[in-house]
Amino acid sequence: MKSYNKTNFFKHTFCQFEQVSQMHINQNKMHYKSKAGSKYFYTEEGVYRYSNHWGRVANCRWRLLSSEKIKSQNYHLGFAKWTDFYPLKETEKQFYILVDYHLKTVNFYHKETNPEAFLFFASTAQKKVKKIKQLLVEESWAKYFELPIDELREKIITEYINSNISLQEIKRLYKYK
Repeated sequence: MKSYNKTNFFKHTFCQFEQVSQMHINQNKMHYKSKAGSKYFYTEEGVYRYSNHWGRVANCRWRLLSSEKIKSQNYHLGFAKWTDFYPLKETEKQFYILVDYHLKTVNFYHKETNPEAFLFFASTAQKKVKKIKQLLVEESWAKYFELPIDELREKIITEYINSNISLQEIKRLYKYK
């Protein structure tokens, strides 16, 4: 596995930064400021990133994990260990999807954290996550099915994240069973 540090973490990587409070950088000196205004602070363990844009960042995909809803254009501080960075290859299936049915949350992760999972391209995983979020919060789509909605959600989503079958095809399999 490739090792990342301050000289290469920004080159075609996937990473999930944990949101942290501003006090983590108050005493630290900024090491780099990007053209887009993001500020970087390096430590032996990893990097702090203070930015108003997350997701696709240049040739990387960097997500900010937070307990609150992240609004674009607002600045947030995230921290990632050097070991949290993974190679990003847009032409390879490298991502799997995890769903927490109780919390009604869904996200995609790099294969390095679960090499046995069913994998998707980054763009495919992102699109599937968006559709799954709708399935988890909306209920109108389930009115044409006989199964209880929680059971139906779990069956449909589980099949959707473990196959290349379209959501429409999977739903069709469960209609009026």
